[in-house]
Amino acid sequence: MIPFGTRLREAMDTRGPLCVGIDPHASLLADWGLNDDIAGLERFTRITVEALADRVAVLKPQSAFFERFGSRGVAVLEKAVEEARAAGALVLMDAKRGDIGSTMAAYAATYLDPASPLFSDAVTVSPYLGFGSLRPALDLAAKSGSGVFVLALTSNPEGAEVQRSTAADGRPLAQLMLDHMKAENTGASPLGSVGAVVGATLGDAGVDLDINGPLLAPGIGAQGATPADLPGVFGSAVRNVVPSVSRGVLRHGPDASALREAAARYADEVRAAIARV
Repeated sequence: MIPFGTRLREAMDTRGPLCVGIDPHASLLADWGLNDDIAGLERFTRITVEALADRVAVLKPQSAFFERFGSRGVAVLEKAVEEARAAGALVLMDAKRGDIGSTMAAYAATYLDPASPLFSDAVTVSPYLGFGSLRPALDLAAKSGSGVFVLALTSNPEGAEVQRSTAADGRPLAQLMLDHMKAENTGASPLGSVGAVVGATLGDAGVDLDINGPLLAPGIGAQGATPADLPGVFGSAVRNVVPSVSRGVLRHGPDASALREAAARYADEVRAAIARV
């Protein structure tokens, strides 16, 4: 299978550098005039996928908002993944899994094994049980042509307590993780398949983000960052940034055309910001 990094580069170049989150939390369902139940979840998800999957580069369902409805919610998620991929969007499952040994292997199989009903183009993972604990996911992703996005410097303020601490060799812990990611991407072209999650709200990230891989940038829109902030955070690596917007687009639903227009505006703003670098 064509590596995820290659497919992502092509998708961003042709559809625009934008990831739209699918986050059906209760308040957003209410804003759409939907009940916080399985019927509301199904309608919200169907409208979002039908409106955006044929035009945005990446759709990022947040697994927790589906899991809270139990097996019926997971069934909605499975269908969304299948239909989004069929329409040409890359699906990044936002699951933030992290564990060790056989448990990590099971998480990897859930999202990165083509035989799984939740098989996605990529998944988010946490490295803070040690980067080596991610090996089952990294190996399976390489085998299946999928991607892995590793938490590095997240947009939540509490993250700095761990991510900005100093590793045993004196490097910031986030930099240690980024260096591991860079090693995984050695020799990949045009883009590696191991990406980092780096918040767009950070200002100067203060680390080397040149990992030869994609940089998922949450925080644009409701969290306060704008596309114009991206060059200041990511510097010369900004062309590999995948900006992630959720509520900034989703708040325009349930009207499908309004969702499309909002996504197109963000993509245009990102292109303009990158062009200035």
